Amino acid sequence: MERTLIHYGLHLGVPLALALGLYPRKALPAFLWMLAGWGIDLDHLIAQPIFDPQRCSPGFHFLHSLPAIGLYFMLAAYPRTRWVGLGLLAHLVADSADCIMLAAGM
Repeated sequence: MERTLIHYGLHLGVPLALALGLYPRKALPAFLWMLAGWGIDLDHLIAQPIFDPQRCSPGFHFLHSLPAIGLYFMLAAYPRTRWVGLGLLAHLVADSADCIMLAAGM
């Protein structure tokens, strides 16, 4: 239960902190665009099983792969796609933290 709360707290908290810290005057739209980063979890739909609490998403799912992460950095580098790119990267930070907790036996 603790791991789940931390995982989803990071999924919301990291984009919120980025939006408030980097774009205080446009925090709401920045936050909502960053939440669009959850869209990369669509790649879970082609995995068997769809959800496995013992699986580490980065490196397993194709939208969580190193080539995809390179694309997300490129999206974050350009002003027109920056919020989505930051959201995708924030999503991967949360998923990576979950992998660390999984490895630690949480």
